[in-house]
Amino acid sequence: MPVNMPVAPLSPPSAHARMTERPRGCTYAGRDWEILSTRWFPVARMADVADKPVKAKLLDVPLVLWRTAAGISVARDVCPHRGVPLSMGWVEDEQLVCPYHGLHFAADGRCTQIPAQPQVVPSSRFAARVFPSVERYGLVWTCLDSADGVPVIADFPEFTDPAFQTITCPPVTIAASPARQVEGFIDVAHFAWIHHEAFADRDNPVVPLYRTFGTDFGFRTIYESNVANLPHAVRHLEPEGFTWVRTYDVHPPYVAMLRVDFPDDGVLRIMNIATPVSARACTLFVPLVRNFDVTGSVEDVYEFNAQIFAEDQAIVEAQCPEDLPLDLDEEAHFAADRSSVAYRKGLRALGLTG
Repeated sequence: MPVNMPVAPLSPPSAHARMTERPRGCTYAGRDWEILSTRWFPVARMADVADKPVKAKLLDVPLVLWRTAAGISVARDVCPHRGVPLSMGWVEDEQLVCPYHGLHFAADGRCTQIPAQPQVVPSSRFAARVFPSVERYGLVWTCLDSADGVPVIADFPEFTDPAFQTITCPPVTIAASPARQVEGFIDVAHFAWIHHEAFADRDNPVVPLYRTFGTDFGFRTIYESNVANLPHAVRHLEPEGFTWVRTYDVHPPYVAMLRVDFPDDGVLRIMNIATPVSARACTLFVPLVRNFDVTGSVEDVYEFNAQIFAEDQAIVEAQCPEDLPLDLDEEAHFAADRSSVAYRKGLRALGLTG
C-alpha cells in the first residue's frame, strides 16, 4: 500500500517558519530534538479548533492554533512584540488578536494592525512565527523544521473510503515518553494482564510466535491468536474457533497503524500517534475506521477506547527508566518482544538516542 503521500500545504512554503534552534528549556539530549523537529505530528483535532485560539505543545515549543477561511493556522504561542502567549487572546474577523496590546495577526502570521499606532504599517519584525499545517484524518498536523512545507504523513486510505465509518477519538495527555507509549501499543503480550477487564483474559496469556519484517516505512508485524477484539459484553457474537489477525504497520518514530480483521470480513483500522510534547510527555491521537456497525454509537467507541487508553496509560507512566532504552542490553527480552526489539532498532536507525 502507498505510504508517505505528500499533500499540498496550507500556504506557500516561503511563508512558513523553520525553527532550527532548540527551544528554551529543551528536554531532549543529543541531536534528538533536531531529528524530531523535521517530522510531522498532529497537535489538535480539527473539531476542537473553532472560534477561539487553542493551545498545544510540540517538542517543548508552545503553539497556538486558530481557524480562518483558509484553514487552521499554527504558530508559535508568543507575540513578537512583548512575548505574551497569543493563545490568551481571541479571534476577530479571522485574525488572532494579542490580549496585551491588541496586535492583529492574519492566517499567514503577518501583523496587520497595531491599535496604538493605527497609521503604521507593521513591518515583518512584528510577524508571528507560523509553521506549515495540513488537515488530515480529523487532525491538524504541523512540523517545526520543514524544508519545503510539504507533509510526509503515513497513508490511511480507509479514512476517505465511504464504506468505512471514521472516528477521531478525543486526545489523551500522557506523562510518559512517546516511545514508551508506542511500544506499549504494539506489545501483544500485555493483553491478558492489562486489558483483561476490557477484552482479554488472564487465563489465556500465551503469545503464539508471530512474524515481523522490515518495510520501506519501518516494519510490519502480523499476529494471529484466539484473543478476541470484542468487549466482554458482546463476546457471544464471536464465531467458534475464529482466528483473530492483527497487522501492525509501524512508522518510526511515533506512528503505529493497527488493522484487526473481524468476522464476516469486518475491518477495524487504528492509527496510533504519540505526539512528542516533550522528551517525557506526549499527546495520544487516535483516528480509526471500521466497516461494520457503521451507524453505531460514536460515544460507545469513545468509551471503550478511553478504557483501553487509561489501562495503558497507568503502566507507561509508571515505567522506569522513563526514556525507552534503545540499547538492547539495558532490558531483558523474550520471544514475544520481537516487535519491541524491531521498534527500538528503528528508532536507533533514525539517529535517536532515547
